[in-house]
Amino acid sequence: MGTRERRERSDQIDREITSLFLDALRASQMPSESVALGAVGGYGRGELSPGSDIDLLILHDGNQSESKLSEFVNAILYPLWNQSRSVDHSVRTRFETLENAKNDLRVQLGLLDLRYLCGEELLVEGVARDASENWIRNFSKYHDLMRQSIDERAKVSGELAYLLEPDLKESRGGLRDINTLRSISRSQSVDVAFERVAAAEALLLSVRDSLHEVSKRNRDQLLLTEQDAVAADLGYADADVLMFEVAKAARAVDYVMDLTWHRIDHAESHKWWRRPKPHAVGRGLQAIADEIVIDPDFDISADPTIGLRAAAISAQRGLPLSIEACIALAENFVDLPTPWPRQSREDLVALIGSGNQMIRVFEALDQEGIIGRWIPEWEHVRFLPQRNVLHHHTVDRHMLETAVKAAALTRQVRRPDLLLVGALFHDIGKGYLGKDHSDFGAELIIPLAQRLGFSSSDTATLALMVKQHLLLPSIATRRDLDDPQTIASVLALIPDLDSLQLLHALSIADGEATGRTAWTEWKARLVQDLVNKCADAMQGVTPAPTLELTEAQLRKHRSRELSVEVRTREEGYEIEIVSPDRVGLLSIVAGVLSISRMDLRSARTRTIDDVAVMTWLVALDVHAPIPQSEQIAEMLQRALDGEIDISAKIEERVRNYRKFPGIPVPPPVVTATNDMATDATIVEVRMHDRPGVLYDTTKSISRFGVDIRAAIVATLGAEAFDTLYVTDVNGGALSEERAKTLASQIERQMLTR
Repeated sequence: MGTRERRERSDQIDREITSLFLDALRASQMPSESVALGAVGGYGRGELSPGSDIDLLILHDGNQSESKLSEFVNAILYPLWNQSRSVDHSVRTRFETLENAKNDLRVQLGLLDLRYLCGEELLVEGVARDASENWIRNFSKYHDLMRQSIDERAKVSGELAYLLEPDLKESRGGLRDINTLRSISRSQSVDVAFERVAAAEALLLSVRDSLHEVSKRNRDQLLLTEQDAVAADLGYADADVLMFEVAKAARAVDYVMDLTWHRIDHAESHKWWRRPKPHAVGRGLQAIADEIVIDPDFDISADPTIGLRAAAISAQRGLPLSIEACIALAENFVDLPTPWPRQSREDLVALIGSGNQMIRVFEALDQEGIIGRWIPEWEHVRFLPQRNVLHHHTVDRHMLETAVKAAALTRQVRRPDLLLVGALFHDIGKGYLGKDHSDFGAELIIPLAQRLGFSSSDTATLALMVKQHLLLPSIATRRDLDDPQTIASVLALIPDLDSLQLLHALSIADGEATGRTAWTEWKARLVQDLVNKCADAMQGVTPAPTLELTEAQLRKHRSRELSVEVRTREEGYEIEIVSPDRVGLLSIVAGVLSISRMDLRSARTRTIDDVAVMTWLVALDVHAPIPQSEQIAEMLQRALDGEIDISAKIEERVRNYRKFPGIPVPPPVVTATNDMATDATIVEVRMHDRPGVLYDTTKSISRFGVDIRAAIVATLGAEAFDTLYVTDVNGGALSEERAKTLASQIERQMLTR
């Protein structure tokens, strides 16, 4: 599929519509010089995809009666509608068209692609001339509206390069943005590097053509369920390769768009009578017209350090690198010596530490392939998609976003340079089949850090950061933080307080860059709690023997009565439950919350002196009422008294859940280990989330005749991660054989649901 097919498709429609026009002209007996047909939008450009609308402009001289004109128009449109053609049309005089264009940006943009079809050619030529002159003359009025429209589309449709299911047309970096760039170039106000998006446009148009053919629908959103078929249709190895190319194309469009808006914003300073004199900002570098450029008298090929120096100065001063500077750096590229000079390493750190400014500079250099020549390991993760609902970005962009977040945390660590470099490369091991990305990333970072010129001890710290960047969130959300063995397991992997601080900051940056689904206020508190306990242990502070309770919780604990308190949180509702412990309590509470149409996001429970203290974080089902403390307490009491058949209600909710086909998911995995806790067996359940997961798990455990000492529950995206500390009747860990049997029993229970 390509330009020729789209052109042939448009030509075929031209012939059909011309025939209809001539038939309508004869039937209505309208003078041929009084009316004309033009194609606008994508049809005007000759870019008809299989499902595209046919955009028509029907022009007339205003001298015909309304009834006669209506009869003529219907004679053209009804045959198209009867063929189920999707037609968008307008009927106007030349004056009406110009007035509409002056007041409607979308009309004006469509007219820039106006193409004559049939009828009085002078009418179409006049409108096209009016539209072009109006656009050039009034572009300063239109461009603010255009930017607002782009921003609004991006909010609704997201960024094409980073979406799992992008809209090829409306998303930022998509086909509509390419048409916007084409329109800007026609304004003659600024130079647009349109040739740099030609390949991207060809690719995105071909993907849209294939999508229309595969789906048999006029839809531009590339769904996950259709990506494999589109990839096969276009000859790609698989959907990942297809989405790699789509991301690459979108990034090119976004880069040129960003550069173009910068030039529009500073267009006045580009006029020869206002052009400021360049002033030096670094060796071989100048600032002119609010861009960083290469001094024309400087020999780039004689200084391999100029690229990083330019990047650091550009980012730190908040000015973009000119596209000409990037091209010059690429064409005259000279490898840096190994190891890098100290100043080049510091320039890299300065670039990363500039926060949001870094992304624009990094992207500009990456578009020219310079980043990959400095850091060959980057090429593998460049544009690499992540098929993970928690991630919104490609791997390389996620690492950039993590570095941006880390730049705001440099005051919290003793070695901000290691934090920034570790953040930028923490996922460098992703995308290698059969390799754990943390372990392999730690291998990759060692030679990389050595090339950058880091000492052996700093290199070891960076390797630790990459290898253990998931450690703190994983432990905090899946282990009992009041168990000394939990803290001991972390200290066995983190050698000192400086490393702990670095890993804590990296955890925050990584989580915030991933998104609110992955990094909630709840998780942040748990990680902070873990870090505090580890820091205390490193400094010789003996941990408290039991869970620390607030004064309010202590009062509830001492009363030994059921207590429920609901608090509103940014990520949902926090429900605190204090209750005398009993067999099956955790299962009953989980069941009550589930049948109350609450979706469990996180939970931590602990039993102290036969009183359970539970904190649940829940999101509400679309039909669930706002939770009220008194109502939940009443429902819990009824369930505890046996007045509610929780199993039946859970089964009903599961049946409703199964009415929809869903997607294939791997089977649940249940493990039971004795070497990660003090006097307890840790049971971990990992499975696709659904109503009643925790209820079923805890019910199976209760039937097995063991006690649940504590529970740590988390839901990440569509996956449930439940960790339960269980003990035998004597308060100790289960035997190895019994632990294995318990895990098998829970796994069978989950498979039968």
